[in-house]
Amino acid sequence: MIIGHVSDLHFGHDLDGDGGARATRRAHQVLDYLERLPGEVDVLLVTGDIADHGLPAEYFEAARLLGASRFPVLTCPGNHDERSAYRAVFPDGRADGPVNQVHRVAGATFAMCDSSIPGRADGLLDEETIGWLDEVLSAVPREEPAFVCFHHPPVRLEVPFVDDIRQFGEERLAELLGRHQQVVAVLCGHAHTAAATTFAGRPLLVAPGVVSTIVPPLESDTIVDYRLPPGFAFHVLTDDRRLVTHFRSL
Repeated sequence: MIIGHVSDLHFGHDLDGDGGARATRRAHQVLDYLERLPGEVDVLLVTGDIADHGLPAEYFEAARLLGASRFPVLTCPGNHDERSAYRAVFPDGRADGPVNQVHRVAGATFAMCDSSIPGRADGLLDEETIGWLDEVLSAVPREEPAFVCFHHPPVRLEVPFVDDIRQFGEERLAELLGRHQQVVAVLCGHAHTAAATTFAGRPLLVAPGVVSTIVPPLESDTIVDYRLPPGFAFHVLTDDRRLVTHFRSL
């Protein structure tokens, strides 16, 4: 199985008064590259911050691009997303509350969780989401792989700007994952930098940002570098249930 993973498209992000043109161009650059691949991707994950301001027009623009993909596309919201506007374009069958969806693609389960807190930049899987995720994973046979996906990393990445607004309350998620050995990995975004670590004994893989890159203090005094190219990841699940990740920039 090959999983494409992009994050932080931020449609509508205005840099130097460009009206969001740069964000749109970079998103097209990544998606056009994926569409031109000679091989197949089984599923494409978009782990949040699809829109920059949570405006309906930003989601419609994103939907036009993502809807044209030849691959199945799964999304979840981030802290820049607004739930009602998001649902108008990416419906989940509900009118309010967290946007949680489960999908089964190519023999694997993808739990797309809402780690956003309306009106805040940091993240949390609320009690409703934790309960929902427990039910979803309980229904997955032990021999089938599952992936838990959301926006905010539940660990420190040693990038102060990101760590201040990461996902908190992570001990509940760690306890839950301890009961569900089907989970192969945790996949997220938010950090605008490619990163790999572990969480609850599983790989935790962070997709780089499409719209921009956040750099750690050891590299620069500048928090966000807009000159670096957009990035994404390929996660390859092998027949023996190993996960291999390749990070790419364009």
